[in-house]
Amino acid sequence: MTHQCSIDWSIDDYKDETEPEEHWELRKAFMKVHKGRFSEEYLVALARTFTNIEFMGCSYPAPVMIRIAELSKEVAKKYRESKKDKLQRTFVTASHAAENKIKKRQSDTASSISNKKS
Repeated sequence: MTHQCSIDWSIDDYKDETEPEEHWELRKAFMKVHKGRFSEEYLVALARTFTNIEFMGCSYPAPVMIRIAELSKEVAKKYRESKKDKLQRTFVTASHAAENKIKKRQSDTASSISNKKS
């Protein structure tokens, strides 16, 4: 028998005006899927944990990570599918960026010298 929790509360009450819309939409979708399965307070915490993992790369103790992975499977799958065709950011270390800048300068200098000789 599944324990039913109150559904007499609004998910929208938990929208954080400072969070990006994309984060809110995913957190909201997670809460919609599981509303009534957990207490309001616990579900709100689970949803925040899920988005922290998804967007910020946070990690938690193994039991929490496993639980979130199980609960977010469908929501995360849909979100990740929608992201496949969008531009992906690439993060590089500062040292790698500096190295590339130096290589570009050297390449530009070599090109201008060879153009002057021509």
